[in-house]
Amino acid sequence: MTAQLIDGTAIAATIRAEIQAEVEALREAAGIVPGLATVLVGQRKDSQTYVRMKKRACEEVGIASFGVELSAEISEADLLVEIEALNENPDVHGILVQLPLPAHIDEEQILGSISVHKDVDGFHPVNIGRLAMKGRAPGFVPCTPRGCIELLERSGIEIAGRHAVVLGRSNIVGLPVAMLLLHRNATLTVCHSRTADLPAVVRSADILVAAVGQPEMVRGDWIKPGAAVIDVGINAVDDASAERGYRLVGDVHFEEAQAGAGALTPVPGGVGPMTIAMLLRNTLDSARRVPGSA
Repeated sequence: MTAQLIDGTAIAATIRAEIQAEVEALREAAGIVPGLATVLVGQRKDSQTYVRMKKRACEEVGIASFGVELSAEISEADLLVEIEALNENPDVHGILVQLPLPAHIDEEQILGSISVHKDVDGFHPVNIGRLAMKGRAPGFVPCTPRGCIELLERSGIEIAGRHAVVLGRSNIVGLPVAMLLLHRNATLTVCHSRTADLPAVVRSADILVAAVGQPEMVRGDWIKPGAAVIDVGINAVDDASAERGYRLVGDVHFEEAQAGAGALTPVPGGVGPMTIAMLLRNTLDSARRVPGSA
């Protein structure tokens, strides 16, 4: 058996095309242009790269982009003032604070200061709380977990009634994606560093979401034949033969998993492209909630 490749790059491109058409329709019908503000504190090269990617993605689909770049020495109080100005700006429908923040700033305090109506990252305590409750719908779902579910659904993979195993319990991916799977009637197991006989638990999964940040930790013999595997990990490993001196791998050993899994995301080109696509989708959803947009 050779696993079906779940091509996140192709699926994300389809979603972006859908968003572009919907943004244009909203502009023509209601005169509303969705707007996303990115807040960058400091000059971390990786954060700058991520922000540039998000701005470029906005431009491609017709979403207005607002960039706020601040010194790493900014006080928490002054950062809160900047965010409040974005909360009050009617042209801004989504606010994203690029993480991590400098050590002297309370990340939880900053994320909680973003208007719940503009929390397109989905990390506001109210949105996370509603996601964790049965019968409640959050205003926004975190982008990477939402992207994982989109990959499964757009690939025709049934979730209801299946045993889903989530490997990892981070606030950013593991816990939110676990809640999304549970809401779709999967039977759920969440694994972590204290899970006994981890390979056996993973081997019981019809759907596996791996999000632990450990390169190629999940081996081929951990995977149930025919299982759907969503690999969220993206890890740099040394490779003298590569032009940059390293290559990117997931949390799952791709070649081994490919031989037994039913469906499998590659790294790169799997979950990664979906994260930004879902950020654009959340921003559009926010703009549609503006009175008069319907």
